[in-house]
Amino acid sequence: MTALSYAHGTGTTALLGDTIGRNLDRAIDAFGEREALVDVPSGRRWTYAEFGAAVEELARALMASGVAKGDRVGIWAVNCPEWVLVQYATARIGAVMVTINPAYRAHELEYVLKQAGISLLAASLSHRTGDYRAMVDEVRANCPALRAAHYIGDPTWGELLATAGSVTPEQLAAREAGLSCDDPINIQYTSGTTGFPKGATLSHHNILNNGYFVGELVAYTEQDRVCLPVPFYHCFGMVMGNLGITSHGACIVIPAPAFEPAAVLAAVQQERCTSLYGVPTMFIAELNLPGFASYDLSSLRTGIMAGSPCPVEVMKRVVAEMHMDEVSICYGMTETSPVSTQTRRDDDLERRTGTVGRAMPHIEIKVIDPATGVTLERGASGELCTRGYSVMLGYWELPERSAEVIDAGRWMHTGDLAVMREDGYVQIVGRIKDMIIRGGENVYPREIEEFLHGHPKIADVQVVGVPDERYGEEILACVIPGDPADPPTLEEVAEFCRGRLAHYKVPRLLEILETFPMTVSGKVRKIELRENHGR
Repeated sequence: MTALSYAHGTGTTALLGDTIGRNLDRAIDAFGEREALVDVPSGRRWTYAEFGAAVEELARALMASGVAKGDRVGIWAVNCPEWVLVQYATARIGAVMVTINPAYRAHELEYVLKQAGISLLAASLSHRTGDYRAMVDEVRANCPALRAAHYIGDPTWGELLATAGSVTPEQLAAREAGLSCDDPINIQYTSGTTGFPKGATLSHHNILNNGYFVGELVAYTEQDRVCLPVPFYHCFGMVMGNLGITSHGACIVIPAPAFEPAAVLAAVQQERCTSLYGVPTMFIAELNLPGFASYDLSSLRTGIMAGSPCPVEVMKRVVAEMHMDEVSICYGMTETSPVSTQTRRDDDLERRTGTVGRAMPHIEIKVIDPATGVTLERGASGELCTRGYSVMLGYWELPERSAEVIDAGRWMHTGDLAVMREDGYVQIVGRIKDMIIRGGENVYPREIEEFLHGHPKIADVQVVGVPDERYGEEILACVIPGDPADPPTLEEVAEFCRGRLAHYKVPRLLEILETFPMTVSGKVRKIELRENHGR
């Protein structure tokens, strides 16, 4: 009898019952003199003891500012040490940290401030062309809950910290004693491609355990130094990164405020990092950087690639040229804290390039028929669902939307099309909404993208369906060429596919692009490709 597409991740290590603050205290006690945080751009460094003291100072300052348990504190900033301090300080006092996308503009900021009821905002002064203070001033009158805004690198930040002395360590300890690991501690607004985003509400238990087990599966110890070019505002940076690192006594290394491939490689070299995170487009940019071979990356042993599927050829280069023999692929979503499946250190190259791993410890996964909800046999394509400690508490103040994705059995419906192999490893074949139906044939863009990555003139590719009168949808390949001066032609692409892909999967349209439209978390906005190209 064929096995069903259901798996339960087992493990010998129990779930943590700590709050984030309590877990940090354990790391401080064990590794007080080891480095916890390094900011390469400013040269600032903190040992665990120093980091703990800085977190406590900010926590007491927030209490002095009137932040109560359950109050929402917004963080709208690029990657910097203060971002990390806010993360742990809010956790210490039971405030709910609301992470705000640095790319937001005034109307998006206003939506989040109002929807979450943010009472205090910590923000950068600016990012790229955005003047954060001006945008806050623009929307403030429409956000009655917002009592205060403090800007990193501005006198207002010092003014906030100066209030810490009015709250005693004993008062902070009393606040912490009243916290539960099941309390909501973080609201993350999902990268919506249409409409306004929803606020996934996560607990200490959700994100601390997820970060911890991600770190366990890449074997982190206090010897590891992890380079984090991924944005902190997203689970990849603050959960898989910060919490995965501090729960093992390792060191957070910030290479730059925002992603810069040269800054990443320089930080790995300077700080002798053992691990590097990134979405596939980041690794592609690093590998294709002029002078890439001049950087000494020999300290690397592992890292995490996530956010979107990784092309096989890119993974092979990361292993061979970046010394990341133990690099891990993770799959998940904000609503599941985020990781549900992960490859293991001893997995062969096929599993680490052809799958997104198997179920994480203490996590259940299944693949169902989206129409009936019935669990499919292994090898069949259907919707991936996940259940366990990692599933969010719900969307903030949107119970109806929560019920649309979390069913009565507490299964989170991901919207992703997946296949569970006989060995329990999972392949993501696309999004339900991204599937192309051409002339009655179901076409999965992921399969075509993987294939086209083998074309010698293609550096990166995204495949989408665009409206077509005859076939309903037609296949468009959006290509970033390896050499902009010598891009592939449609005929070259078609010839490359001919005889190797079914005829209905061969792209009929081609667009040459310099970049893809991206969310700040590294996902390609396919809806923009569909709307703006191939016409």
